[in-house]
Amino acid sequence: MKLLLFDIDGTLLDSGGAGTRALNYAFRELFSLDHAFEGIGMAGKTDIQIIRECLEKHGFPTDNGLIPRMMNAYLTYLKAEIQNSTRHVKPGIHEALSALSGRNGKCLLGLLTGNIELGARMKLEPFALNKYFPSGAFGSDDEDRNRLLPIARRRFEELTGREIPFGDCVIIGDTPRDVHCAKPYGAFSVGVATGPYHYEALEEAGADIVFRDLSDTEAFLKAVGMI
Repeated sequence: MKLLLFDIDGTLLDSGGAGTRALNYAFRELFSLDHAFEGIGMAGKTDIQIIRECLEKHGFPTDNGLIPRMMNAYLTYLKAEIQNSTRHVKPGIHEALSALSGRNGKCLLGLLTGNIELGARMKLEPFALNKYFPSGAFGSDDEDRNRLLPIARRRFEELTGREIPFGDCVIIGDTPRDVHCAKPYGAFSVGVATGPYHYEALEEAGADIVFRDLSDTEAFLKAVGMI
């Protein structure tokens, strides 16, 4: 049985900048600084990592409860901003998830994302995508994305009562960090060039296979061993 773990931002969907706006609004509320996250790269990082970098950039401590306060404020703003966004699902996602969910006993679908879990669920909810993903690993589980695969794997083993070898895990994402988090465990990595990184960058990062998008459902299913 394969365990397919999807990234969210840039892979499953585009939230129309809702996450970045929510982070900036949260920082302004707590620290009276506008546009605090300008210049901070976010792609593929965990939410906590991004917030830590921003606090350090502006000279604030990161060990006195400011990160949890930021996360709480961020979630409040994200709930509103996700409704105000020009958001969309990436090409082929609905078709791919529908096809995969019909392969009972052959694969499991989960999330592996830098979003904290509540934020991840908020982003998926407007597109009715939460139903496909009973579990996964999130930025709220560990700040280091490279530690998330074992967490997701363990949760699905507990959920199913079956052992899932790392070699049967597939990471699907749009950044080199998605590719890199598969490598230490020998998991299969699928790069999708629907985010900020072009096709060649994902190839150079070492993805086992790269798609420009997932609009070719059959080709994607073949790549992950579902046909």
